[in-house]
This record gives sequence, structure tokens and C-alpha cells, in this order.
Amino acid sequence: MLVHSRAGKWATWAVFLLLFVPLFAVPLLVILAASLATNWSGAFPSGPTVERYSAATSGDSLQALTTSLVTAVAASVLALVLGGWAALAAASLRKRGKRFLDALFILPVAVPSVVVGLAVLVAYSQPPVLLNGTRWIVILAHTVLVTAFAYQSVSAAVRRLDPMYEQAAAGLGASPARVLWRIRLPLLLPSLTSAAGLCFALSMGELSATMMLYPPDWTPLPVQIFAATDRGSLFTGAALAVVLMTTTLFVLAAVSRIRTRASYR
Repeated sequence: MLVHSRAGKWATWAVFLLLFVPLFAVPLLVILAASLATNWSGAFPSGPTVERYSAATSGDSLQALTTSLVTAVAASVLALVLGGWAALAAASLRKRGKRFLDALFILPVAVPSVVVGLAVLVAYSQPPVLLNGTRWIVILAHTVLVTAFAYQSVSAAVRRLDPMYEQAAAGLGASPARVLWRIRLPLLLPSLTSAAGLCFALSMGELSATMMLYPPDWTPLPVQIFAATDRGSLFTGAALAVVLMTTTLFVLAAVSRIRTRASYR
């Protein structure tokens, strides 16, 4: 913290808490409280219960959570492969080519995700590539949406790499492929794990494009949360939201642990 006086530090913490609590903590706490309530007619919920969590972790809800996890993992892996490869390739391009790649990968996040969903739906609803009505169109849309974040993260890490390591390895006779696998990728591993966590979290919460594309047998959990709240089952939707949030945080904690270990290698 760049504040050195005791009074300044207390004031900074006070401002932080005044901004953080109402903007971030209170909404999440309200969702948690609603998931444990049977009714909410006054200022606080009443009738505490955990019955909704048994329904939120079984049957269709468990299937929806599994669908979200599979979709997020698949989209994250594809985004890392595509975005990481493009970032490594862009590092060797001239400024004009790099700008083109930057614009190409940032475009899906520069427009509303519903536009991306519509574009994917129109593009892959006719032969020769017919994906409409399958799980693959959902995974593809999520990949398109999150690849930009993987590309930007890896690009920033590539720019920070010290070229001395690669030059020393090449000077000792290492082939370009060996330099990539033994030097560049290990140095990029912390950034790759960070990008994976970000892509996973974004995919787990994606709704707009998914609503346009998902088939009945591949319903992610955010769609089920929206459906529950849309029909007035707010407490059920809150329990599902807590399950989604907890699962995402658990995976992100695991990714953060891997990133920490990679940083100290």
C-alpha cells in the first residue's frame, strides 16, 4: 500500500470496505441467505433449510453441473491451445501482422456474446459442418468467447520473457522445437495456468450465447439457474447459484495452487 501514515491507511481501508461490501460482498451474501431460506417476507430470510441443496446436487441439476464442467474444461483447453499458439506465433510477426492477430482475437469480446452465439448458430447450422443441436456447438461458442483472454494473457507473458534463455539454448545446439518445449513453455506455465483459470471461470458463467445454442440434452447450469428464476423459483435458483459459485471457486483454487508451484520451479 502506498500510504505511509497510520491515519491514511485506516482511511484507505475504510474506503475500500465501503466500496467492497455493498458492491461485492452483500449481493453474494444475499444469494447465500436466499439459498438457505424457505421464505423472505421481511428484512431477513426465515425458515432456514438445506433441502434445496439436496435437489441442487442431484438429478437434472447434477447433470447440468457436469455439463458446465465438461464444457468449461473443453473450452479452456481449446482456448489455451489456440490462444497460446497464436500468441507465440504473433511474437515473431511484424507489427502489422501482430495487430491483425490482436484484432482477430479481441473481436469476440468486443461485441455482445449473444452476437457471437448468433454467428456460431448461423455458421454451423448447414452442411458441410452441421453442429446445431449438438453439444459441440456450445463448446465451440464458449471456446470462441474465451480464447481472447488466453491469447492476451500468453501474449503479455511472451513479451516479458528474457530472450537470453532461448539464445543460450540455441547457442548450445538446441533445436527450435526443443527450445519451445524445454525453455519457453516452462517459463510460460504460470501464465498458462492463470489463463486456464480465467477461461474456466468465464465459461462456467456464460449464459447469453449458450441460451441460443444449447440442445435439450446439454443444458449447462447457468441456463438452469435462469430457468428457475424465470418461473419464480428464486430460492431454488439461489441454491443452484451457490453450487455453481462454490464449484468454480474450488477449481480456481486448485488452478492457483498449480500456478504457485509452477512459479517456484
